[in-house]
Formats: sequence, C-alpha cells, structure tokens
Amino acid sequence: MDVTMKTSEEKNKETAYERARKKVDAIKGFHGHLKVFVVINLLLVILRMELGKLITGTVELDEAFSHWLDWNTYFSTGLWAIALLIHGLYVYRDSFGFVKRWEDRKMKEFLDNDEKNKP
Repeated sequence: MDVTMKTSEEKNKETAYERARKKVDAIKGFHGHLKVFVVINLLLVILRMELGKLITGTVELDEAFSHWLDWNTYFSTGLWAIALLIHGLYVYRDSFGFVKRWEDRKMKEFLDNDEKNKP
C-alpha cells in the first residue's frame, strides 16, 4: 500500500491551478456568450430590415404587428445586452484592480491619520 501525502506546496499549486482553470473557463464562457449575442442580434436586425421592406413593398403587414415586432426585437436585445454586461462585469471583476488599489490607499490614509492624531 503506497500512501503518498501531498505537501502543502503541492496542494497550493493544485488549488492555484484550479482557480486559474475556472477563470479561463469563465472568460471562454463570456466570449462564447458575446459571440452568440452578436450573431443572433445581427440576424435579428437583418431579418427586421427585410420585414420592413416587405411592409413598404407590395405586401402590407398589419401596422400593429410591425410595432409589436419592433418592440420585441429591440427590447429583447436591450435586456440581453444588460445580461451580457452583468456577465462581463462578473467575469472580469478581478481586472478592476483600480478600485482595490483605491480602497487600499484610503485605508492606509485613514490609518496614518489615526496614528498621527493619537494623544
């Protein structure tokens, strides 16, 4: 029976690898989401433009249907864009280091002021 015990350094490497793997997977997922968003919405716009030609061409579609189609096309795109923005902010949350650096500077500033003002 061969029992091998992992050192804490090996465990740390595995943990770091798993964190890095999860970040890469999250970024890949966001990029896939972005690609699907662009492709689908380009198709929707093209389809909507073609339907617009139908409306102004020889075939007349109901005006209420046209407004409904506009509303649903742009509303769904807007909601999806908001969801994509939230997804991107979540995936790239660690990239916003300037907020963390600002927090660290402010904390240090307040701590320094407290030290100076102690009796």
